[in-house]
Amino acid sequence: MENTAHYSFDAVIDRRGTGSLKWHYDDDTIPLWVADMDFRAAPPILAAMDAIVQRGILGYTLPTEALYAAIMDWHSSRYGLALEHGDILFSPGVVPSLALMLHIFTQAGDAVLVNDPVYTPFMSKVMQNKRTLVLSALVEADGKYRLDLDDMEAKIIKHNIKLYFLCNPQNPGGRVWTADELGAVLDLCKKYDVAIVSDEIHQDLTLRGHTFTPFLTLAQGYEHKVVSLTSMTKTFNIAGIKGSLIFAKDAALIEKIDAQQHLNDEYELNMFAYAAMHSAYRGGGEWLTQLLAYIEDNIEFTLQFLADKLPKIKVMRPEASYLIWLDCSAYSDDDQQLYDALRAAKVELSAGYKYGSEGHSKMRINVACPRMLLEAGLARMVVAFEGLGDG
Repeated sequence: MENTAHYSFDAVIDRRGTGSLKWHYDDDTIPLWVADMDFRAAPPILAAMDAIVQRGILGYTLPTEALYAAIMDWHSSRYGLALEHGDILFSPGVVPSLALMLHIFTQAGDAVLVNDPVYTPFMSKVMQNKRTLVLSALVEADGKYRLDLDDMEAKIIKHNIKLYFLCNPQNPGGRVWTADELGAVLDLCKKYDVAIVSDEIHQDLTLRGHTFTPFLTLAQGYEHKVVSLTSMTKTFNIAGIKGSLIFAKDAALIEKIDAQQHLNDEYELNMFAYAAMHSAYRGGGEWLTQLLAYIEDNIEFTLQFLADKLPKIKVMRPEASYLIWLDCSAYSDDDQQLYDALRAAKVELSAGYKYGSEGHSKMRINVACPRMLLEAGLARMVVAFEGLGDG
């Protein structure tokens, strides 16, 4: 059962010297980069982990019917996505699943369409798996990204695209694509028989005023060409546990994915991941509600701070997640100079160029941390950009 406890997100937890990717420094750098929150995990998850340790047996573990029910209930009650047991597969992560989908829907040399900018593995996995990467730039209008459907169609025709990787909510721009936008994507892909893989890992971090639409709720009649990928790891800040979900509503497609997973031996999770997933979906809702409120406050604080102290930075307000996309071109058009200036000021953001050519002169900031750390990091940004001048 859910509880009504009050959760605090203000505690600063020292993560240095723990092997943390985010906090890998040997100095007092403040990391505001990788999508990893600096908040203690939800108590129901920690209790589930503790129960396993106290039992003292760490043997082979299978997903239980209770876990399947928790997954189905979460997605049905929150998003209207009706799943059955047979629609669900487990995977060690969304990125491995992206690579897996390349082998499900394409052959070596086939063209895969990806929007730019986007989370780096969308591009790197395509190239590493010897597929042809085709980029369609998102268009910025009214302070948010839009899909350029005309450009997408032209490239589908020109390159004989076999697969489209969709990011919803979009990373790094924070867009939550509307049902109408997704419907237009579906119509376009159906027209040219293009498979769709939708990365929906940030779904649960949708912010106030926006509605997340699972792609599978729109895909009736095209289910044999649509797969959704998601995970509780970003939502509940447990990425180190490793675990994600693959959803498809076509029996033959699920069978094909399952067979490929078995070839790779990538169909099982560890017992901690199963337990974390079950406890998160059954007992983490109230923690998530309070987390989102804290994140929203941090976003508002950041936007106001930047407007006051660094008004030349053009900010894209996110509709989901705790990641904010910043256009820093008024200060420099040299990507390395931007990154180096921030690092010299002992604050680290994610360099925009890593998200594709549309990330030039941009940075991504992670505001999912205690306010005290956020304030200190933003103050260091001021020092960094004042040193750069006007570019």
